[in-house]
Amino acid sequence: MLRNSLGERPAETQIGAPINASGKLDQVGYDLRGPIHEEAVRLEAQGHPILKLNIGNPAIFGFATPSEMLSDLVENLSRAQGYCEAKGVLEAREVVAAHYQDQGLGPLDLDHIFIGNGVSELVGIALQALLNNEDEVLIPSPDFPLWTDTVHLNGATPVHYLCDESSDWAPDLEDMERKVTPRTRALVVINPNNPTGAVYSRETLNGIVDLARRHDLILFADEIYERILFDGCQHIPLASLTEYQLVVTFGGLSKAYRAAGLRIGWMVLSGATERAQSYIDGLSMLAAMRLCPNVPGQYAIEAALRGYQSIDDLIAPGGRLALQRDQAVRRLNQVDGVSCVKPKGALYVFFGIDAERFGVRDDERLVLDFLRKEHVLLVHGTAFHWPRPDHLRLIFLPQLEVIDEAISRFEGFLRHYRQE
Repeated sequence: MLRNSLGERPAETQIGAPINASGKLDQVGYDLRGPIHEEAVRLEAQGHPILKLNIGNPAIFGFATPSEMLSDLVENLSRAQGYCEAKGVLEAREVVAAHYQDQGLGPLDLDHIFIGNGVSELVGIALQALLNNEDEVLIPSPDFPLWTDTVHLNGATPVHYLCDESSDWAPDLEDMERKVTPRTRALVVINPNNPTGAVYSRETLNGIVDLARRHDLILFADEIYERILFDGCQHIPLASLTEYQLVVTFGGLSKAYRAAGLRIGWMVLSGATERAQSYIDGLSMLAAMRLCPNVPGQYAIEAALRGYQSIDDLIAPGGRLALQRDQAVRRLNQVDGVSCVKPKGALYVFFGIDAERFGVRDDERLVLDFLRKEHVLLVHGTAFHWPRPDHLRLIFLPQLEVIDEAISRFEGFLRHYRQE
């Protein structure tokens, strides 16, 4: 230890006040990897195998990345040794542009397409470039919590509009309208939805577009699950319904293409880009500050978007994902005190519990108690900014027998569960 000529420690090395985290984190939770996840890690370290049904990570349940994507990535490694353009490799952005133009968005400017290290990074860039202190953003309840937490990090206020379980979790447009204020800057739409699995109708989406037009709101369209659809449902890109509002559409490789570890996402700006040049300049600056996105992974985009869509086999009747979804819904609805709306898309069931019957006032505690007793990890509904402690989320990525076992454990756990 350093000491001065008198043998004393210099003042600057003495123990001082605690080093605290930024106050910007005070309202950030991100409970998907929060205290309950940490408890699961602790239990695993003690030798308890934990069945993790909390994160939509296809690879750990045997859903492999398509081989042609990996082949393209490997073949292009020699081209991926340096930085690329800040917005991403030009050829990759051209493929993304063609993908959306085929869905009715067009023509698109390649300078309005950004590749990112997953959609999560791009959500951060998109909100940071837009928001000032005290701005507001409309976000669904339940939501994917990244949106709410990132709004908080940027000094703005998330305002949650309700989705209606009795209407297959469609957004409540009247509630959305009531929550618009002069400070509202943007509206987030997650379709297909995480955590509910809802797929929104054209009528609902047109209602959202109309509201955005009347209040001049930017539309953020989180469409990462656009290809994971069941029962013949159709996904309608939000940006295909308007030319008059700025729409920022998010997509990527992590879910439908089972390539979460590649960390490749994109955002596409369309609609009223001519009056958003200042915002686009801000996005470009933030993209440049991170130097560039992951370069090797971008060479998997063409094989993903233009190649054989193997996800179609998984979601078709009799396909693995379709069977697992059906089994999860059927088993949950057999549990006394539990109800579940069948999801039409994505990888999750957001199921209800009779909170009054089981005395549940704290759903986080319910999930923690279940984890400690049965070693199964779920996510509590309030983690998704659902206002009541009466819902939980479960992924249906595991094999049928694993889903059966997890729900059977939950059923047995509930029989004797009451919160004091």
